[in-house]
This record gives sequence, structure tokens and C-alpha cells, in this order.
Amino acid sequence: MVKVQRKHVLAAGVAVVATAVVAVGTGFGFADTTPTRPSLCSGSVTFSAEGGGPAATSDRFPVGTRLRVTNLDNGKVATVTVTGPSGSCVLLNAAAMDLVREPGKNVIRRNVVERFDGAAPAAPAPGETRPGAAQPPAAQPPIRPSVSAAARPSACSGSITFSAEGGEPAATSDRFPVGTRLRVTNLDNGKVATVTVTGPSGSCVLLNAAAMDLVREPGKNLVRRNVVELLR
Repeated sequence: MVKVQRKHVLAAGVAVVATAVVAVGTGFGFADTTPTRPSLCSGSVTFSAEGGGPAATSDRFPVGTRLRVTNLDNGKVATVTVTGPSGSCVLLNAAAMDLVREPGKNVIRRNVVERFDGAAPAAPAPGETRPGAAQPPAAQPPIRPSVSAAARPSACSGSITFSAEGGEPAATSDRFPVGTRLRVTNLDNGKVATVTVTGPSGSCVLLNAAAMDLVREPGKNLVRRNVVELLR
């Protein structure tokens, strides 16, 4: 009879400990870390080297839109106003990125982007360039790149986008130091931009507006098929 009572006491103790562990895990965010709020942008959030107070540029939200960007990995929040166009759903400037970044990281992979007025952004229509964006030149017959151009290895992977920075053709980068010269080729039209890295950003290569105009296809704010070469 005594042995049975001991077993019951032991089982009850294990159940209490297990319940405490689950409760602690949930309290620290281990049990459910999936964000419940929907984000208006998909993918990582990065930044340009633009200065000034916390702000953002966008290819989707009009100038004046107020956005809240939350880094789900540390809970930090940046409230920003869209000040101009870029090639990203939301591209933070340096001050806004400093509000939400984790030490040493230039990309926010797990994030939520919310609009204050609750309205969903309208995606650009095919061939549309948003007001305020650099206007593309008149359509030219496509120049197909040579086989050798497409075969060259690229120093960066993924699409190339741009910031609203002005001035002569240039780029910023999280990989190449200031002063590095790069050749960016758009494989869909054969156009080339030769740029110098002028500062840091959250992309392997982030073109400014003038450089993007040299290589973009009409109405497009991304160069998906590209080759980035380091000029010696």
C-alpha cells in the first residue's frame, strides 16, 4: 500500500514539473514565435546609406505613407514616413535601420511591415513607374547579351534594386569597401552600369537612381537577371 502511494506522489510531481516547463517556455517565446499580424511586405527588409531622421523609400507606398517596421527577432520597432521611390517594398534609411537592427546585422529577415491607416498598398501595374521615380528612357530594341556575358560569374546573387539617392551613377554595398569599382550588367537587355561604391547598405550592391536608369528595363525597378563584376 505504501509503494502505491509513493508512485502516485512521484507521478504527480513529474506532471507539475512538466507543466512548469511548458509555462516557462511559453513565457520566453519558445512555444509559439509565429507572428500573428499580417505583413504588407514579403521578404527581408534592408537599408540604404541615406542620412537624416528615420525614413524609408518604397516602390509600393506613396510619399507620405507612415509605416511601422517590427524586427521579430528582437522586438524593436521603427516608425517611418515614406519620402520617395526605391526598388523595394520598404527600404529603410540608416537612422531607421539603427532603430531595429541586431548588432552587426544589415538585414531583417523576420519582420512585420504595417501601414498606420490600415490601407493595403496597391502593387505597381505591369510597365508602371511610380510618381516621383526616375522616368525610364524611350523604349529601345532589346540588346541581347552575348553568351560570354551570361556565363561570367557574378560577385552577388539575387535581384538588384536601387535607392532614391541622387548624384552620378554609384552604389552602396554590405560587401565591397568604399572606392570599389563594379560593373553591373542587366542580362535581359545587355545594358551595363559601371559604378563606384560610396558607402554601406544592406545589399550586396544597391544602385542609386542614376545607375539604375542606365540598366533598368522600362517600368521595372528590379534587375532580376544580372552579373556583378569586380573591376581591378
